[in-house]
Amino acid sequence: MATSIQQTLIEQTVQAVKELYAADIPAAQITLQETRKEFEGQITIVTFPVTRFSKKSPEQTGTEIGTFLKERISSIADFNVIKGFLNISLSDAYWIGLANTSMLEDNYGKFPANGRKLMVEYSSPNTNKPLHLGHIRNNLLGYSVAEILKAYGYDVIKANLVNDRGIHICKSMLAWQKYGNGETPESSGLKGDHLVGKYYVIFDKEYKKEIDALKAEGQLEEEAKKNAPLMKEAQLMLQKWEANDEEVIQLWKTMNGWVYAGFEKTYKQLGVDFDKFYYESNTYLLGKDIIQEGLDKGVFFKKEDNSVWIDLTDEGLDQKLVLRGDGTSVYITQDLGTAQLKYDEFQMDESIYVVGNEQDYHFKVLFLILKKIGKSWAEGLFHLSYGMVDLPSGKMKSREGTVVDADDLMQEMLETAKTRTEELGKTDDFSEEEKADLYDTIGMGALKYFLLKVDPKKRLLFDPNESVDFQGHTGPFIQYTHARIKSVLRRADYSSSVAVVNPEQLSVYERDLINALSNYPAILETAAKEFSPAHLANYVYEIAKIYNKFYHEESILKAEDETAKIFRLHLSAISAKVIAESMRLLGIRVPERM
Repeated sequence: MATSIQQTLIEQTVQAVKELYAADIPAAQITLQETRKEFEGQITIVTFPVTRFSKKSPEQTGTEIGTFLKERISSIADFNVIKGFLNISLSDAYWIGLANTSMLEDNYGKFPANGRKLMVEYSSPNTNKPLHLGHIRNNLLGYSVAEILKAYGYDVIKANLVNDRGIHICKSMLAWQKYGNGETPESSGLKGDHLVGKYYVIFDKEYKKEIDALKAEGQLEEEAKKNAPLMKEAQLMLQKWEANDEEVIQLWKTMNGWVYAGFEKTYKQLGVDFDKFYYESNTYLLGKDIIQEGLDKGVFFKKEDNSVWIDLTDEGLDQKLVLRGDGTSVYITQDLGTAQLKYDEFQMDESIYVVGNEQDYHFKVLFLILKKIGKSWAEGLFHLSYGMVDLPSGKMKSREGTVVDADDLMQEMLETAKTRTEELGKTDDFSEEEKADLYDTIGMGALKYFLLKVDPKKRLLFDPNESVDFQGHTGPFIQYTHARIKSVLRRADYSSSVAVVNPEQLSVYERDLINALSNYPAILETAAKEFSPAHLANYVYEIAKIYNKFYHEESILKAEDETAKIFRLHLSAISAKVIAESMRLLGIRVPERM
């Protein structure tokens, strides 16, 4: 989003080229960027594209344009030219005016409704085991993207497609039936999702024993896997489920109920929510109508065994099965049907699927098929692909030895936050309830910030200890900065209703802070357009750093006069507001004190 000063600079640079060099340059060719820290100025105009009209050196061209702009724009205090870069210094009056206008508004940085509807689908858990570290990144990413897009003006629907059926669900059901002795979450003291996950692991162990026994009898491994009695029983259970067998359906409902109660607790602690749940048990038969539509349009073709395929070799992909020869669905069949179901229900303009990058190929095929069939809304589909999360070996224990459980990780984060905070002696005057809330705020803030500050596409290494650092590039550092600002405002008994008297001039620290705060709407827009909370996460860290520099270099409560004191309190209040709102969009709470 171009601010008014940026727009003015672009328009006047176009005019300068017209008047100085009798040439027309498109506004799109005028490049503005933030001035590098080692040079004077705040906004830089790249003059290289103009030299083909001026027929002069970049330095001379920059000087001529700079002189033209300074005469026309009162907000420009000075300029300097470094090679092909024209660095503009804006006046103190401009920055003071900025701090006293839009930044004062309650809705600063929020965009008006744009009339577009968008769905963000995330989480998508299986009901045979608890959520794990990968799910945490998925949930935090989906939630934050949804909140950022809301602030950007979209009408957002948060959706969760639950994988609640299939052979993997039957495995945990069968193991509980055979080995569970009626165990329940209440009798075991386990969260429901952990209890069901326990039996999924038991199935796997018993299944491997049967495979080994059959191999010892001379069967090959693939043969043994198919012939193992447990697998045959699980497949029979799935057939009974699909035939709506009363006993199997009742067990499925009971065990899924345990899982949902467990998920609900995990979601609550993670601080994520959903507007709409879809269940694979209701959608797995969808899509066959779309297959027929594709056959009628010649998009699909049948093979001799009656299976239905699409040929995507012209798009650099391959042939893809979309319906088995016996008429049963494959995974993409139901995804086609679910996409149509979601659009029919909400008529959204865009739909974002938050799914790991191992599914990149699947979504390329899915979107391509929908476009080829002629679904106009398929142009609005987007796969928000993200990388895996790794942990330093030995840092975390997991129940199954391979996957890091989400609840275990969150508990470890709380304990780490408690230890670190108590070491610093910052909670001596807190009640036990206040301490518990603070440890949760810091621990979850550390986890969320560490996962969201990295571009979603990148694989990341999550170090729980490094994330709870009050001085590093972390959530707790930003939270501590917010608490520091709030402490200053409390001690000053600051009220936003106090009239601000403008100082005659600004220090470099005040100007840097106003400049950084003024970038908030543009950063929010970038984060929304790129579906990347990382932009906002890294921006709010910069705000915290710049504020702390301002805090250390400028006296606030003991300022040289009342005008300076009130103005600096005013800047502090804006800083707190921008930090709190940025962190809220990341799903992170900020404490009033710590």
